[in-house]
Amino acid sequence: MNNIRSTLVTIWRIATPYFRSEDKWAARGLLSTVILMQLASVGIDVLINQWRNRFYNALQEKNWDSFTWETMVFCTLAGLSVVLAVYQLYLTQWLQIRWRNWMTTKYLGEWLHGASHYRMQLQGDAADNPDQRISDDVKMFVEQALNLSIGLLGAIVTLASFVVILWALSAAAPLHVFGRAFEIPGYLVWGALIYAIFGTALTHWIGSPLVNLDFQQQRLEADFRFNLVRVRENSEQISLLKGEPAERARLSERFSRVVANWYAIMSRTKRLRAFTQSYGQAAVIFPMILAAPAYFADKIQLGALMQTAEAFGSVQQALSYFVDAYRSLAEWRAVIARLDGFEVSIASAQKLAAEPGSIATAPGTAGEIGLRQLLLKLPNGTPLVSADHLNIRAGERTLVTGPSGAGKSTLFRGIAGIWPYGSGTVEVPAGASMMMLPQRPYFPIGSLHAAIAYPGEAESFDPDRLREVLAEIGLPQLGPRLQEDAHWNRMLSLGEQQRLGLARALLHRPNYLFLDEATASLDEPSEAAMYRLLAEKLPETTLVSIGHRSTLEAFHQRNLALVRDGELFALKEANKGATP
Repeated sequence: MNNIRSTLVTIWRIATPYFRSEDKWAARGLLSTVILMQLASVGIDVLINQWRNRFYNALQEKNWDSFTWETMVFCTLAGLSVVLAVYQLYLTQWLQIRWRNWMTTKYLGEWLHGASHYRMQLQGDAADNPDQRISDDVKMFVEQALNLSIGLLGAIVTLASFVVILWALSAAAPLHVFGRAFEIPGYLVWGALIYAIFGTALTHWIGSPLVNLDFQQQRLEADFRFNLVRVRENSEQISLLKGEPAERARLSERFSRVVANWYAIMSRTKRLRAFTQSYGQAAVIFPMILAAPAYFADKIQLGALMQTAEAFGSVQQALSYFVDAYRSLAEWRAVIARLDGFEVSIASAQKLAAEPGSIATAPGTAGEIGLRQLLLKLPNGTPLVSADHLNIRAGERTLVTGPSGAGKSTLFRGIAGIWPYGSGTVEVPAGASMMMLPQRPYFPIGSLHAAIAYPGEAESFDPDRLREVLAEIGLPQLGPRLQEDAHWNRMLSLGEQQRLGLARALLHRPNYLFLDEATASLDEPSEAAMYRLLAEKLPETTLVSIGHRSTLEAFHQRNLALVRDGELFALKEANKGATP
């Protein structure tokens, strides 16, 4: 019961925000219409159950007029049933896509808000494969939420409707055993109840392991798919290293986990299917066994017998809802757990950035970025870099040096406000724009125009201006390809990608430009040309570089070095005797 309550609370938390959102009136209207159609379908089932009595009595009595009339009645009821079924499905699918659209937009916004996606990875990425959770899990949650909830409502209404019918039929056809009649009020209802309880209990006992198995299957499938994507994205490095056998072994090992878990699902599903099929087949004959003695004793007609069998089947099916939907419920439970974990992971990442004592960003003095009692730590709490009372002054070109692993890139992440581990304050002038260029730039898949303009809109930059910038950075041959769609991180060499990263800076003209070994793949003359280009085209931009080449000193007015200070590295002025 605790698990059921916990699951229901989670479902309520995930599902209800949509019905309170800006799309709430359409959502509530569609849901209400679908519910009314479900109730109308149950009403038609009740009418067909009553029709069955009259129809089979007409057959028994060989009454042609009654037979003809009842055939017309059935056609009318069947036509209404078809119309309701078609439009209930149509409106349900309409509600599904609107709900999924809203949830997907919500999760994308939360996941990509304020570097939450990055902090989730720093925390160990407890919510693995967010791509699957936003695409597959949201889709499955919405579909199953509607199908199972509407199905449950239909089962409840069907039960309430047909219990009344079956109770009345129990009185008309008392239980006959060995020629003796026993007046047991509602014995057909009690028979259906006992039958359904027995089936539900055994189904749960047999099928309960499927919840964890389905959860594992979704996780393992996503993990395998993610590693396939990794191989595709790093195919050049794998080919150069002749790493195909190693990748094949790694992928085969991951897929073997998928197969092993699938075999476990197969085994458990086979047992569950064997029982549910047997249970369903027995349900066909069970009501006949109960009511047939009364028919042969001439207490009821053929129509009443057939009506009893159908009413019993409807009650038994309603009571056996969880038996029929168990596999779907198991899959949905796994989806709910994954979405719950995703929400918890997002909330944890957002909380991490807002925790007291973490690195704070505050408005600074106009024209400079200030580092005040800044202490950067590793995710495990180990101190890494300290910086205090250091200013990055406007217009000044600063070179940051230090040994590999000293925390230079982490320092840039702290200044950018995405590194949550540590303490102190980074003061940034209000309204100042910053751009970070890493050693390996990111380009979205799409047109070259959009890739260079990122993160801005492609329409914000004139194609002629882009061609001019491409010529300035030494890639004029890319000018005619601006509208070509491609995976540019795979199409271009790292040196060309770094030149495009600099083109991006020339277009956006940030107040502060941070280069994290952003020219390391260029030869020294090309690197020097790029720095001279930045100085010429961005004279008012404050430039901060990380680099290991001594030739970079000529293009910077100031040198800050990370030097060992006990267990961590301290950022100090290099011209004060500090050596990296």
